[in-house]
Amino acid sequence: MTLADTTTELLLIRHAPALNGGRLAGRRDVAADCSDRPTFVGLQAAIGPVQHRIVSPALRCMQTAAALWPGTPVPETDVRLWEQDFGDWEGVALAAMPDLGPLAPEALAAHRPPNGESFVDLCSRSRPAFQELATRGGRIAVVAHAGTVRAALAMVQQSPGAALAFQIAPLSLTLITTPDGVGWSIGRVNWTASGADR
Repeated sequence: MTLADTTTELLLIRHAPALNGGRLAGRRDVAADCSDRPTFVGLQAAIGPVQHRIVSPALRCMQTAAALWPGTPVPETDVRLWEQDFGDWEGVALAAMPDLGPLAPEALAAHRPPNGESFVDLCSRSRPAFQELATRGGRIAVVAHAGTVRAALAMVQQSPGAALAFQIAPLSLTLITTPDGVGWSIGRVNWTASGADR
C-alpha cells in the first residue's frame, strides 16, 4: 500500500447562513438560507468528487448538504459534529452576549457557559469522529458548524485556544489532510466561492 492509498482529505464545510434572527444558534435547530445558488455552484466545484459525505444532524447542515448534492441519498450523520452547546446563552441576541472580559485564548476555550459546554468540550467530543473518518482514506466532505471546523483545526494545531482565532464563514471550505490518521496538516482555511482565502 502506498502513501497515496491511505491519505485522507477532510473537506470541512460550514453550513449556509443560519436563519437565527440575530441570536446565538448553537444547539437550536434553526434552518439555513440556501438561496445563494452562485455560491453553492462555486463551492461544489471547489469540493469536487468525494468518497464519503458526513453531516451534523442539525437542520441547517442537512439543508446545506441537500443543496450541495441535490438528488443524492441523504448523507451519513454524526451527532459528535453538532455545534457547541451554549447552555443558557442559547437564543440570546448576539448584541446582548455577556462580556467575559480579557481572557487568554486557552482560558476562553476552557470557559463553559452556564449549563453548556466549553470549546474544549466540543474538541473532545468531535476529535474521535475526525480520527475515525481518517481511517476511511480518500476525500471526505463534512458539513458542520463554525465551532466544529475550529475543533478540527484545534486537533491539527494541538491548541484549542489558537483555533478560536480562525474566522469560519458560512459556506466556507477548510481542508485538513493526514497520511496516517496521526500527523495532520492544514491545506486551507475559510475559502469561499469568491476565491479569496481569509
